[in-house]
Amino acid sequence: MQTTLPDPISRYFAADKSDGAAVAQCFTETGRVTDEKQTYRGRDAIRKWREEATSQYTYTVEPFSVRTDGEAVIVTGHVSGNFPGSPVDLKYRFVLADGEIDSLEIAL
Repeated sequence: MQTTLPDPISRYFAADKSDGAAVAQCFTETGRVTDEKQTYRGRDAIRKWREEATSQYTYTVEPFSVRTDGEAVIVTGHVSGNFPGSPVDLKYRFVLADGEIDSLEIAL
Protein backbone atom coordinates (compact mmCIF):
# COMPACT_ATOMS: atom_id res chain seq x y z
CA MET A 1 0.00 0.00 0.00
CA GLN A 2 1.34 3.44 -0.94
CA THR A 3 1.39 5.90 1.95
CA THR A 4 2.19 9.57 1.38
CA LEU A 5 4.72 10.72 3.95
CA PRO A 6 6.12 14.18 4.69
CA ASP A 7 9.42 14.62 2.85
CA PRO A 8 11.79 14.33 5.88
CA ILE A 9 10.07 11.10 6.93
CA SER A 10 10.13 9.72 3.41
CA ARG A 11 13.89 10.45 3.31
CA TYR A 12 14.30 8.63 6.64
CA PHE A 13 12.65 5.42 5.42
CA ALA A 14 14.65 5.56 2.16
CA ALA A 15 17.90 6.11 4.12
CA ASP A 16 17.02 3.27 6.50
CA LYS A 17 17.57 0.94 3.53
CA SER A 18 21.05 2.42 3.08
CA ASP A 19 23.38 3.12 6.00
CA GLY A 20 23.74 4.80 9.37
CA ALA A 21 25.30 7.98 8.02
CA ALA A 22 22.38 8.47 5.62
CA VAL A 23 19.90 7.96 8.46
CA ALA A 24 21.74 10.40 10.73
CA GLN A 25 21.63 13.11 8.05
CA CYS A 26 17.80 13.05 8.21
CA PHE A 27 17.98 14.52 11.74
CA THR A 28 18.75 17.94 13.17
CA GLU A 29 22.20 18.33 14.76
CA THR A 30 20.64 17.74 18.18
CA GLY A 31 18.12 15.16 16.98
CA ARG A 32 17.00 12.34 19.23
CA VAL A 33 15.94 8.72 18.70
CA THR A 34 14.31 6.56 21.37
CA ASP A 35 14.22 2.86 20.51
CA GLU A 36 13.97 -0.17 22.80
CA LYS A 37 13.98 2.10 25.88
CA GLN A 38 17.33 3.67 24.89
CA THR A 39 17.76 7.28 23.79
CA TYR A 40 20.39 8.44 21.30
CA ARG A 41 21.13 12.17 20.95
CA GLY A 42 22.93 13.88 18.09
CA ARG A 43 23.79 12.68 14.61
CA ASP A 44 26.85 10.65 15.66
CA ALA A 45 24.89 8.69 18.27
CA ILE A 46 22.04 8.15 15.79
CA ARG A 47 24.50 6.85 13.17
CA LYS A 48 25.98 4.41 15.69
CA TRP A 49 22.48 3.27 16.78
CA ARG A 50 21.49 2.50 13.20
CA GLU A 51 24.79 0.75 12.39
CA GLU A 52 24.53 -1.41 15.50
CA ALA A 53 20.94 -2.40 14.72
CA THR A 54 21.81 -3.46 11.18
CA SER A 55 24.92 -5.33 12.26
CA GLN A 56 22.67 -7.61 14.33
CA TYR A 57 19.57 -7.87 12.15
CA THR A 58 18.38 -7.50 8.59
CA TYR A 59 14.92 -5.99 8.25
CA THR A 60 12.54 -4.10 6.01
CA VAL A 61 9.90 -1.54 6.96
CA GLU A 62 6.74 -0.94 4.97
CA PRO A 63 4.87 2.14 6.22
CA PHE A 64 1.12 1.63 5.87
CA SER A 65 -0.52 4.34 7.99
CA VAL A 66 0.24 7.99 8.72
CA ARG A 67 -1.59 10.46 10.96
CA THR A 68 -0.86 13.61 12.91
CA ASP A 69 -1.12 14.03 16.67
CA GLY A 70 -0.44 17.64 17.59
CA GLU A 71 3.08 18.40 16.43
CA ALA A 72 3.89 14.73 15.86
CA VAL A 73 3.50 12.60 12.76
CA ILE A 74 2.74 8.99 13.64
CA VAL A 75 3.69 6.38 11.04
CA THR A 76 2.80 2.73 11.52
CA GLY A 77 5.05 0.35 9.64
CA HIS A 78 5.13 -3.39 9.09
CA VAL A 79 8.65 -4.54 10.05
CA SER A 80 9.91 -7.95 9.07
CA GLY A 81 13.34 -9.52 9.20
CA ASN A 82 15.56 -11.92 11.09
CA PHE A 83 14.90 -10.51 14.57
CA PRO A 84 12.98 -12.17 17.42
CA GLY A 85 9.24 -11.57 17.12
CA SER A 86 9.28 -10.80 13.40
CA PRO A 87 7.08 -9.62 11.82
CA VAL A 88 5.72 -6.77 13.92
CA ASP A 89 3.89 -3.49 13.36
CA LEU A 90 5.73 -0.58 14.97
CA LYS A 91 4.72 3.02 15.56
CA TYR A 92 7.23 5.70 14.60
CA ARG A 93 6.50 9.05 16.28
CA PHE A 94 8.31 11.82 14.41
CA VAL A 95 8.61 15.48 15.37
CA LEU A 96 9.93 17.66 12.57
CA ALA A 97 11.85 20.95 12.66
CA ASP A 98 13.05 23.04 9.72
CA GLY A 99 12.71 20.22 7.19
CA GLU A 100 14.54 17.65 9.34
CA ILE A 101 13.60 15.15 12.02
CA ASP A 102 14.05 16.55 15.51
CA SER A 103 12.91 13.44 17.36
CA LEU A 104 11.82 9.89 16.67
CA GLU A 105 10.31 7.42 19.11
CA ILE A 106 9.84 3.82 17.97
CA ALA A 107 7.42 1.61 19.93
CA LEU A 108 4.89 -1.21 19.63
